[in-house]
Amino acid sequence: MARVLIVGAGLTGSLCAALLRKEVTGPLYLAVWDKAGDSGGRMITTSSPHNPQCTADLGAQYITRTPHYAKQHQIFYDELLTVGILTPLAVPIEGMSVNEGDCNFVAPQGVSSITKHYLKKSGAEVHFRRCVTQINLRNNKWEVSKETGYPESFDLVVLTMPAPQILQLQGDIVNLMSECQRQQLESVSYSSRYALGLFYDAGTKIDVPWGGKYITSNPCIRFVSIDNKKRHIESSEIGPSLVIHTTVPFGMKFLEHSEEDVQELIFQQLENILPGLPHPVAIKCHKWRHSQNKKLKKNVKSRNNIPHPM
Repeated sequence: MARVLIVGAGLTGSLCAALLRKEVTGPLYLAVWDKAGDSGGRMITTSSPHNPQCTADLGAQYITRTPHYAKQHQIFYDELLTVGILTPLAVPIEGMSVNEGDCNFVAPQGVSSITKHYLKKSGAEVHFRRCVTQINLRNNKWEVSKETGYPESFDLVVLTMPAPQILQLQGDIVNLMSECQRQQLESVSYSSRYALGLFYDAGTKIDVPWGGKYITSNPCIRFVSIDNKKRHIESSEIGPSLVIHTTVPFGMKFLEHSEEDVQELIFQQLENILPGLPHPVAIKCHKWRHSQNKKLKKNVKSRNNIPHPM
């Protein structure tokens, strides 16, 4: 039986697993490892420690289907819409760029429900908190080592991690990687930002006319979302959740600062945007060190320059 490992349980890894399961007709052991505690990657959904039904998308906020993507990937959009994982975005997002032919969607159960859907379809054995450290070639098998536990062998390993994390791997993979491959990986750079999720008690009112808003005049905050409203899940039994994304310059400047210091700075600026905002019952701060692909160095071609919907 062929043994395949996919490293990374974000959108790329989960969809890769589902497509691989669909295409392979023979016996297949398929595993997905991720160093995080849940699936999603940059499509992560988190929940309030006081009420698991009160959730917030800390990564991608909505999915934009461009006319190009509609032609290339319509089958995926149709599937996700049919099963209710995606629904059309129906509330205003102030300041959002709208291009002719674009359609925007949200995930009512949280954007990570997309990755969970594909992982379920794949039938893969999914393991979280498994951080790959080395990949070696042993007897025509890939021996994969992680931070804890014994190494495991696979016939094929698919890496869906950010480029800097691939370059940090040790073992034979370092020498087996061609100079061209290494240059392509080194050419990828990422923007960084923070995301803050605020959770409130049921009955709390946040009275604004929009579900999300792009901020253009603040050095710290770039986007604010009343997340439950944006995802059409307003309920008298579930408190609202609010998501704040910082600007990239702010994220880069305070990348190595403590979460406590970053939270305080964000709250100071949030008061200027939403004065009198109630105090949340829970806060989750997430550092996006690898938020979005920023640019490639000149003279280096990429076959995977796919915009991230975040």
